[in-house]
Amino acid sequence: MSSKALWKPKLDDVKSSFLNNFCNILEKKKYLKNDQDFFKLWQWTVNNPKIFWSEFWDFCKIKGFKGKKIIESNKLFYKTRFFLDSKLNYAENLLSKKDNSLAINFLSETGYEEQITWKQLYDKVCKFSSALKKLNITKSDRVAAYVPNKIETIISFLACAKNGSIWSSASPDFGIQGVVDRFSQIEPKILITCDYYFYNGKKINILDKVENILKKIPSIKQVIVFSYEPQKSLILKKEYFNFYELISKSEIDQLFEKFEFNHPIYILYSSGTTGVPKCITHGAGNVLIEHNKEHLLHGNVKPGDRLFYYTTTGWMMWNWLVGSLAVKASVYIYDGSPTYPDIDVLINYCDKKKITLFGVSAKYIDHLRNENFSAQKFKLNSLKIIASTGSPLSAESFKYVYKNFKNNVQLASISGGTDMVGCLVLGNLFSGVYEGEIQGQSLGIYVDVFNEQGQQVSYGNKGELVVRAPFPTMPIKFWNDKNDQKYQKAYFDKYKNTWHHSDFIEHTKRNGFIMHGRSDSTLKPGGVRIGTSEIYRQVENIEFITEGVVVGQKWKNDERIILFVTTKDDIELDASKVLQIKKIIKERCSPKHVPAKVIKVPEIPKTKSGKVVELAVRNVINGIKIDNLEILSNPESLKFFENISQLRE
Repeated sequence: MSSKALWKPKLDDVKSSFLNNFCNILEKKKYLKNDQDFFKLWQWTVNNPKIFWSEFWDFCKIKGFKGKKIIESNKLFYKTRFFLDSKLNYAENLLSKKDNSLAINFLSETGYEEQITWKQLYDKVCKFSSALKKLNITKSDRVAAYVPNKIETIISFLACAKNGSIWSSASPDFGIQGVVDRFSQIEPKILITCDYYFYNGKKINILDKVENILKKIPSIKQVIVFSYEPQKSLILKKEYFNFYELISKSEIDQLFEKFEFNHPIYILYSSGTTGVPKCITHGAGNVLIEHNKEHLLHGNVKPGDRLFYYTTTGWMMWNWLVGSLAVKASVYIYDGSPTYPDIDVLINYCDKKKITLFGVSAKYIDHLRNENFSAQKFKLNSLKIIASTGSPLSAESFKYVYKNFKNNVQLASISGGTDMVGCLVLGNLFSGVYEGEIQGQSLGIYVDVFNEQGQQVSYGNKGELVVRAPFPTMPIKFWNDKNDQKYQKAYFDKYKNTWHHSDFIEHTKRNGFIMHGRSDSTLKPGGVRIGTSEIYRQVENIEFITEGVVVGQKWKNDERIILFVTTKDDIELDASKVLQIKKIIKERCSPKHVPAKVIKVPEIPKTKSGKVVELAVRNVINGIKIDNLEILSNPESLKFFENISQLRE
């Protein structure tokens, strides 16, 4: 890794940043000296959590009553509660701006585009919340949404949050069983959906699936439908409600009831690779203050900034993106394939709309790099941050971005997940960007790296990503989890009363972090732990390879490494190419990293958010049943892995 920074913040930008302003307030109150040292600031925040979270509540001007019980500790990590006597309304905080400037811009892969102003958004949310009340959807009722990424989806979510109902969404690319596996567990009273959507040039009907979903989830008594293209007539069954008619017939309800800080706002789902997805329930105040912190202090998102993240409604980045309305940023959403009709469709959107924060998955950046795509023809003058998440971003992809996109942009690799609807490690404006490294910890979250025995590892060594103290966006619970058994097993089985995040990670001397993949897919040939991303970094730089998946196969009382790859233009993987792959891995990693077998496959299995599913592939080749294929965008791809003769040799 190079010791030279790819990017450093400009002094003027640092001085005018929210992060610096916040530190100046802390210095004025004699809490700490503002020397713009991010690591020292982070240390202070985790050593003084009550002061930090209380001061940040004031700094981001949360609408509501803060109360006096900032943290109520419990001997059980996850039973600790924040802002126990506070009251707020999540939607009120996101709808504080009510002028005629743009709040949300929508673009479909078809080219169809819509906008809504802050005033229109406020009015429609207030009207739809009134309609939901008339339908007897009240506080704590669950609302299921099987929806594409549209403005109507955001209106629906905010109306639910306004009323204290609990939102849960799935993207329409989920099949019927995937939807049923998720929503049936939470027993929703109502389903909000859309007539159709588009992906990769195809128009796909959603309503065709709804009837079967209703048969399998008897708790759903009502269905509300909006149109993908509202200017076209919406033809519905008489028992379904028309979204637009409900709004047009409703009065503006301006009552924003205040709820507890921990009142459930939405239910997200684990990937479900080892069984039925877990229902991860998050609190309204918890996600509000965390997202405000990430947008303001880490992202320096200012009122009027334009945020885009490529996401579906089934990925937590949708919740994160919508949360930026609280800091008065405009949200830009896109629905469809990220590379249709052209490979540059998202970059073109970013350029035309003068996006300031452009967010995508690491796999998207890898894809552009593999296709030798250059964004040099675009000006991207407004772009300040490129954010990347979903999987580790390789050092080569860092260099690719600075060479082919913009050399004076902050590349913020971020990592966290559905578990906290946010980040544990991410960017900041006090630190530089170095190839392959995430800039630093999330303020107020006691991130650390442990070895197998639960001891802190030294800089430069790999270990388990953990959190050593409670933090606001811990899930408030798992839905229908008797005695918190699933919750405890998910995070606290490995280390006593310490959050185990299941990421294999390295803390660098610069206070950066290098992700080495999921620890549940860490390779252990001969007992030596190897992060999968170490191998990916080498393999995906080889000219004739498009991508790969590396897993461990049980073999003669040990484990051996198996590498599966896809090739450019489907070229054959002959013995010389296999030898070349092994040689590169040996020279650039170590002999222990060299796979026992390198096998060409037609396709790499991925989740709907684009993550390579190592665990599913590992289970298939080791003869372990896969319980839930609904999480995959291409479940048929797993068939190839079931009976590979080379794995018996």
